[in-house]
Amino acid sequence: MANIEENVKVAKVLEKIKNRLLVFSGKGGVGKSTVSANLALALANKGKKVGLLDVDIHGPNLPKMLGVENENMGISSEGIKPVRVNDNLHLVSMSYLLQGPNVPVIWRGPMKMKAIEQFLGDVAWGELDWLVIDSPPGTGDEPLSVAQLIPASGAVVVTTPQEVSVMDSRKAVAFARKLNLNILGIIENMSGMACPHCGEKIDLFKEGGGYKAALDLNIPFLGKIPLDPQIVILGDEGKSFITSQPESDASKAFMKIAEKILKAQKAA
Repeated sequence: MANIEENVKVAKVLEKIKNRLLVFSGKGGVGKSTVSANLALALANKGKKVGLLDVDIHGPNLPKMLGVENENMGISSEGIKPVRVNDNLHLVSMSYLLQGPNVPVIWRGPMKMKAIEQFLGDVAWGELDWLVIDSPPGTGDEPLSVAQLIPASGAVVVTTPQEVSVMDSRKAVAFARKLNLNILGIIENMSGMACPHCGEKIDLFKEGGGYKAALDLNIPFLGKIPLDPQIVILGDEGKSFITSQPESDASKAFMKIAEKILKAQKAA
């Protein structure tokens, strides 16, 4: 009975959300949360009403990256109130339920799935154009449950260029296909860096692995995001990278990828 009630609540919330974008990866450490945060900001900057759902239960770091780690989710008659990042972007994260920044989440699967259900069914998201979901890495129980709980309008796979990461991104694509997700494409993160002294491009993690994987798997390639030290610095300071550095190559890449996602969703 409880599961039926939860499903009804989740369905009612999802009715008000036009598009759900699942951001996932075959492995951790590829910058998935950074991509999720900046794509959400890019969509918000384009005037879209955006919710950002941080369901990376064991590494909920989006509040820190967006400068709202000292805020709290409120309660209203309609349910849990997301944290406001700006006029067009609101955030829900596991981080707000922890007693401190150094407290780990030591939960078994059922407890984690219950939390994810509540993030959907009990949160007063309101009318949204996009819900961007920063999902747990890998292709195990947690991303599987997230994908099943949240019928996604589209999914993007984040990888870095080197072969070790690309191998796992191929598994992530296969995972998405088995779940019949609409794969909007692959994003190659940390793709080259401009030398701060001479400006010459340095391929720290090689280049082109994400593009080749997209070509081989016959799915769209959404673009390359270069490695920019300011992404790290501003993220640690809780400042929006694409707002603070709008003319950087990485910011322009994020905006172009957001445009491709919008066009792909219109065409779907």
